[in-house]
Formats: sequence, C-alpha cells, structure tokens
Amino acid sequence: MKNIGMRAALSIVILIAGIILLVPSFTPTLPPGWTKVLPKEKIRLGLDLQGGIHLVLEVEADKAVETSAERFAEEIKDALRTQKVGFTRVARTGKWDIEILLPGAEQQNELRQMMEKDFPRLKWVNGETTDEGSKVYFTLDEKEVNNIRRQAITQGLETIRNRIDQFGVSEPDIRPEGEERIIVQLPGIKNPQEAINLIGKTAVLEFKLTAENISDQDMREGKLPAGVKVYPMRSGERAGRQGESRIALEDKTLLTGQYITDARVEISSRGFGGSQIAMEFDPQGARLFERVTEANVNRGLAIVLDGVVYSAPQIKERIGGGRAVITGSFTDEEAKVLAIALRTGRLPAPVKILEQRTVGPSLGADSITKGLLASLVGSIGIIIFMFVYYKMSGLIANLALVMNIMLVLAAMAVIGATLTLPGIAGIALTIGIAVDANVLIYERIREELRLGKTPRAAVDTGYSRATITIMDSNITTLIATLVLYQFGTGPIKGFAVTLSIGLVANLFTAIFVTRVFFDYLLTERRVKELSI
Repeated sequence: MKNIGMRAALSIVILIAGIILLVPSFTPTLPPGWTKVLPKEKIRLGLDLQGGIHLVLEVEADKAVETSAERFAEEIKDALRTQKVGFTRVARTGKWDIEILLPGAEQQNELRQMMEKDFPRLKWVNGETTDEGSKVYFTLDEKEVNNIRRQAITQGLETIRNRIDQFGVSEPDIRPEGEERIIVQLPGIKNPQEAINLIGKTAVLEFKLTAENISDQDMREGKLPAGVKVYPMRSGERAGRQGESRIALEDKTLLTGQYITDARVEISSRGFGGSQIAMEFDPQGARLFERVTEANVNRGLAIVLDGVVYSAPQIKERIGGGRAVITGSFTDEEAKVLAIALRTGRLPAPVKILEQRTVGPSLGADSITKGLLASLVGSIGIIIFMFVYYKMSGLIANLALVMNIMLVLAAMAVIGATLTLPGIAGIALTIGIAVDANVLIYERIREELRLGKTPRAAVDTGYSRATITIMDSNITTLIATLVLYQFGTGPIKGFAVTLSIGLVANLFTAIFVTRVFFDYLLTERRVKELSI
C-alpha cells in the first residue's frame, strides 16, 4: 500500500461504496431499474425519532406453573380411571400442590406406584387419614417449577414476537430484560391501543357444551348444579335467541385452541355482513372435534375465548374436516387481532404492562430536526476552525471528516442498526473525536517543522508518532462503548453503536485517508512548504 495510486483508489472505492449504500436511505422513491442494482438496506429510525410505543411487560410466570398443576390434576384423574384405582377427588390446592382424596388408606400404595411411574415430576409430600377418607398431597418439584417459569418467559417472548410480525409492525425491538420482563418497542405504529390489546391477549380458546334445563331465573339466583357455570356472551346470541347476555355452560372443556393450525378472517355468510374467524385444526384436533360433535348432536356447543362466549350454535350433525367458525359482531380490526392471537398461539401466562410510553410522530420529527441542527452547527463550527487554524491542511481534515460521517451512516444501513436520538449524539461526538485525531497529527507535524525538518520528514514523523496516541485513545473509548452496548438499554445501545462505528471510521479517515492527500502533495506535486 506504499503506492499512492493504490491507496487513493482504495479510498475512492470505499467512498463510492458508502454513497451507494446511503442512496436508499435518503431517496424515498427510486426509478424501477435502480432498485434491482442498489442495496435494499436503509438506516432505521428508532422509536424516539419516528414515534411509536414503548412497553415494559412482565410475564406472570407463576400462572403458567398453576396451569401446569391444573393439567397434571386432570391427567391424574384420567390415569386413575384407566388403571381402575378408586378415588373421590383430585384437585389443585395452593399454588401448585395437588390433593388426591382416596376412599381408604389401602389405595395409597397403588397411587404411589402409579405416580412414580407416570408422574415423576410430582413429588410426594405427605398423606393423612380424615373423616372423608385418605388424603394424599403431591407438589411440583422445584426444578420443574423453575423450568416451567423459564419456558413461560421464552414462549411468551416468541408468541409476542410472532404476533407483532404478523401485525405488520416494521423493525420492532423485542427483547427480554431481567428474569420475567420483556421490552417491546414498536416504532411508527399508528394505533398503539390496538397493538397493546394484541400483545396482552391470552387467547385461551375452549369448546364447552351448553347446560340443559337451566332457566334464566336459575342463573340469576345462582341455582346451578355441580359442574355448571355461567359465562358472559359477547355476541348476544344464544342458540338462535336474541337478547341474552349470559349463558350456562358445562364447566368441562371438550377441546382447546392448542390444536389450531390456522385462523383467518372471512366475510360472514350469515347475511348480516361483517367478519368471522375460520379456524382449522391439526389431525388430532380434527378427530377430537369430529368425536365431540358426533356425541352431542342437537346440543349447543359454545365457543369460549378468554372466558367470554362468542357463539353457541346447535350441533346439527357430526362435523368432519377439522374446520370451525367463530361468528359475532366483529369489526374488521377486531377480527384481525383475534385471528392473529389464535394463529400464533396463546400466551403461556398472562402479561402485565408495567410501563407504557407513546411517542408521537411530530415529537419524533422535532427530535430529528433539533438533533441534526445541533450536529450541523457543531460541524460547521469545527470545519471553520480547522480551515482557519490549519489552512490547507485543515481543508484535508474537513474532507476526511465528511467522509467519516458518511461511512458511519453507510455502516449503520448495512448492519441494520437503529438510529436513535442518543445515536445522533454519538455521531456528534464522533465528529469531535475525528477532528481531535487530526489535531494530534498536525501539532506533531508543526513541532517537527519547528525543529527544522523537511516537510516530507515532518509528515512521516508526525503520523508515525501521533498514530500510537490516536490508537490508544480510540481503543480505550471503543472498550467503553462495548461495555455500554452489552449492559445498556435501547437508547444507550444506540449511542454505543454509532460511537463505536465512528471510532473505527475515524481510524481509517484520520490516519489513512488524510495521509494519502499529504503523500500526493509531497510526492506528486512536490510542494516545498506545507500549509499547516
């Protein structure tokens, strides 16, 4: 690289590449042919620059553990029936303890053998004899509890990410924070409340049979038989009758939404317009749905979502094919949010919004204007100072400074980094650091010239000795930016990214590019006196 032509060519190639990479970011509309040649990567604007919503969510992981304990209780019931072990009651008690009531103490050995074989993740706590019978208590193992919690956080993060991706938010920032928190940043979103509703929707879908011989008066007075509960109705429909707001259902869930493979919005075919959600089940779910409808012809089958009955149509015949429809007075947006929630899976545990901040697009535009204005004013001031104080050498430093800023922005576009307001501050700081490197070199050259050295010798000595100092200062600052990026939050990371890229670009422009100019003046133009 001692040849000036090769070094100059390398600098020009990098400059042209930077310009090409920045064209998509600064040119909203390009001719059709250009889009096939130019890169597609653009500089992404952060939440504070283009507006949007910032959420801090907490996953209530203990709820997932309680749900697992409930599921274990149901599985124990089925296992006891299958192995014909007599029992009176199986129920969850406390957070994740399970109580099993046996007719007598003689069944305890059979129970213990079954539990050790089929439910190794449940730990025997104790057993006692009461007037009701023999009570045995099991609890989830501590390792299992921690594993369920971790899985709930991971699955919740992925479920939220899938929902947001299908919702159509461009360039969202979704990441875990701490043990049970999730940070969600949705830049450019137009309807924050709709996104919040989608993120927090648990989407627990259940199919339950309508209870028979339950009057409205029975529901009002609470005279309900065991295994029957009253649920609110969203659509105001009850097996074809209008005006009902509640309905009695058998508490047993016949089918859940875990078997759903797809959920789409369709135009309702019931004559009143509006939207409906068409669901498709996997093979196992299709078999279960067919079995349920075959066994309950002429009974009402309620579709319950998050504890609310959306419809309760009467089963006219066995339904095969693994397809079902949720009808109701949906708007298009409501149907869209519901379909996404069903399609991407339910959250394993409820999420609670701890913090919510909304940044309007006008505030973001104002931040961009003020940030760019501050950077522009600072840059102009530095450019004037360098030209006045270092004359022609100052002009070389200014050209390198412009190239430095352009390379920073181009690199951000390539790696997909997000430009935030602190990131603009990082660029402004980069400008100062870049000029500082030139000042170190120029002052060293001046000292060598005062000692009577020739311009060629002064430049060689100035660059060789100042480079060590520049490398030391930039590397130590780079280490600090890496620490900020590793342990900082969104805005701090934005500052660290732009500053670290600027430091690397600074080493190239201040040491390599400016040296090309001086070598050209001294070798090719053979100047006898440096303007410095």
